[in-house]
Amino acid sequence: MSGWVARRFWAAVTVVTEAAGHAVLLDARAVRTPAKRPLTLPTRAMAEAVAAEWAAVDDLIDPRLMPVTRAANAAIDKVAPQFDEVAALVAAYGGSDLLCYRADEPAELASAQAEAWDPLLDWAAATYGARLASGRGIAPVVQPPQAVARLAAEVAACTPFQLAALHDLVALSGSLVLGLAATRRARDAGALWQLSRFDEDWQAARWGRDDEAAAAEAAKRQGFLAADEFWRLSSPSAA
Repeated sequence: MSGWVARRFWAAVTVVTEAAGHAVLLDARAVRTPAKRPLTLPTRAMAEAVAAEWAAVDDLIDPRLMPVTRAANAAIDKVAPQFDEVAALVAAYGGSDLLCYRADEPAELASAQAEAWDPLLDWAAATYGARLASGRGIAPVVQPPQAVARLAAEVAACTPFQLAALHDLVALSGSLVLGLAATRRARDAGALWQLSRFDEDWQAARWGRDDEAAAAEAAKRQGFLAADEFWRLSSPSAA
């Protein structure tokens, strides 16, 4: 038996502004989340992006082609109802940030990591007063509690939509510092992503990269860039 698939049933897609935010209408029917909650969006720009995704549907509805809609659904159905838990999960990366773990050897790699990553740790210290320590090898690096707390406070200050974006930025890169740097536009999102792949790129330059690994990395990079764009659409300046 073939599975049920959703097909386009609407002729027009419009954006309307309501007291609670912005909604997308398919003809006269408001879009809802998978949990049947109203898809109420915080900025007009996000609503327009969601509307563009629904307008682009030709026949079958494919959520994989609708990253803004997917992220908005996650913000409403998953992040908002358990905000504190998600914020704690994201903030925990500050205690084990990718940028803080350097290679034991070769020395050339450790030196290259320091050159690439130390400026971002310096940025976090200057921006948040959060100086994270770095170490070599796999032994846990104990971070200053005050630094971790200051980064956690920044995470907790997010809206549910911003937290949905930050979650993906951090989880995909393995670094709270890189995720926060993306939200502050400290560097281009593509450049920040490459910093998260520094070790892999260093190894690939010497030993090559197989097609399967390259495909997986490309998918993660696309997810990182989509999360960066969702953060931008979530910000008041996008209203």
